[in-house]
Amino acid sequence: MSYMRSFMDDFEVSIPEISSVEIEKIEDNGFDISEYYLDYLNYSVLHNPLRKFPYFTACNIHGDLFKKINRDELFSGKGDKWKKDERIPKETQLGQELYGADKSDFDKGHLTKREDVQWATNRNKAIEAAESTFYFTNAMPQVDRLNRGVWRRIEDYILHHQTVENNIKINVFTGPVFFEDDPDFVTKVKDNIIQIPYVFWKVVYYKMNGALHRTGFITSQKHLLEKRRIVKPSVRAEAKPESDLFMTFKDAETYQVRVEFIEKTSGLSFQKANENFLGETPEELILSGVDVRSEDSLSIEKVSINITL
Repeated sequence: MSYMRSFMDDFEVSIPEISSVEIEKIEDNGFDISEYYLDYLNYSVLHNPLRKFPYFTACNIHGDLFKKINRDELFSGKGDKWKKDERIPKETQLGQELYGADKSDFDKGHLTKREDVQWATNRNKAIEAAESTFYFTNAMPQVDRLNRGVWRRIEDYILHHQTVENNIKINVFTGPVFFEDDPDFVTKVKDNIIQIPYVFWKVVYYKMNGALHRTGFITSQKHLLEKRRIVKPSVRAEAKPESDLFMTFKDAETYQVRVEFIEKTSGLSFQKANENFLGETPEELILSGVDVRSEDSLSIEKVSINITL
């Protein structure tokens, strides 16, 4: 079963909308955007055939039906099996030709987290859902420090310490920001220049006190990419001014933001809902598991209030 708008019973949550300008760009290049909305088990993906990465993934998480499954239980214990989705042209996706290329010092970062879809009434179905996250249409090139750092810990916090422990349902959207000045990967892939996105966002919808709420998170890997010489420094004149917002961010750290901030930078439109985070500027989340590193950092209680019943 793919992403369900009516998953939270009392509220429908629609997928984000891309702009009419973006749709026109896709159509001008001979693509039908509706053919790139791909359904998987417990999640769906809207893929960008021009950039060859997903616009976003849309995931339902059912805390009450979550199944704990070790990664080595997947694919009959034979290891991860990443593959391209045969429903869309292979040339519109980036697979091992990118991740196995020279200087590709980054992880295949799941957008929809493997564990997020590990829920079903039947354990075998939950395993099947987990295996369905290993499509390249659900992956982004992410530096390990980002993929395995605070970004991952906030994902774990949302899943395990809120959704599963409280047996609730939530909807999660995750994706990159496509800037015009995204830096070029230093290695050509099949003679093509590949721009590597460096900003990622996550929006969580949940119920609290009988109302629909949402909260947003954002992170960046620009300087890590440049420091490791994975990308060339960007020199494009047509850069979006919004991209300058991230020049002073600490790489691989996660920030809580209002969803309007994500809309402004990504060009996507999200369904309206209440927000408890009212700050006008991003606030850094400094977590170690579910503990705070320092008293000066955002407290875990402040994080949890935005994603708890």
